[in-house]
Amino acid sequence: MKALVLSSGGLDSTTALAMAVKEHGKEHVTALCISYGQKHDKELKAARRVAEYYEVESIYLDLAKIFKYSDSSLLKQSDEEIPKESYKVQQDGREGKPVSTYVPFRNGLFLSSAASIAQSKGCEIIYYGAHRDDAAGNAYPDCSEAFNKAMKEAIYIGTGNEIKVVGPFVDKTKADIVKLGLELGVPYEFTWSCYEGGEHPCGVCGTCRDRAEAFRLNGIKDPLEG
Repeated sequence: MKALVLSSGGLDSTTALAMAVKEHGKEHVTALCISYGQKHDKELKAARRVAEYYEVESIYLDLAKIFKYSDSSLLKQSDEEIPKESYKVQQDGREGKPVSTYVPFRNGLFLSSAASIAQSKGCEIIYYGAHRDDAAGNAYPDCSEAFNKAMKEAIYIGTGNEIKVVGPFVDKTKADIVKLGLELGVPYEFTWSCYEGGEHPCGVCGTCRDRAEAFRLNGIKDPLEG
């Protein structure tokens, strides 16, 4: 069975890529890396390095123009600073609205693009790394179990019952993902999660905080920590 993996270069998608390689063999796996107009290219470089490590085919897709109307703080055109607090703190007072780093329907667009490419290449399955922590409090609504279920059904129907979507972590925490990744020998030193593009992770943005906590709960230090 051929598989396509949405690969951002981050911890979650790299773990999903490792799962796909283990289950289907590297010769049957394609990594899809998508640019969406983010403020830095660190994660894109990480995605290429991860694909090289696993020796899988890598496809690059630029969808930045679609997001040019968004003021998400993750995007180049935004003047808004990336928050330095945890997601829980960021959500205070937002009444269930997504956090400022949410990019409108990003996973929906990514999965739709992936479905078209996957079907064209004869793949039967798509993996992506959304997880429960990101969906908590509606911070990132396109990471939720409900979203996963809806997209899974839509893509299956829309491809003539040919493509299955697998979100293996939608009911798991980031700590759960790290635990599995350690078992799979994932090279987390090659990944990049930080929303900033510095030489080293900032350590204080929402995703840095979540990543550090995930490694701490597994009793080890993040290999990217100094």
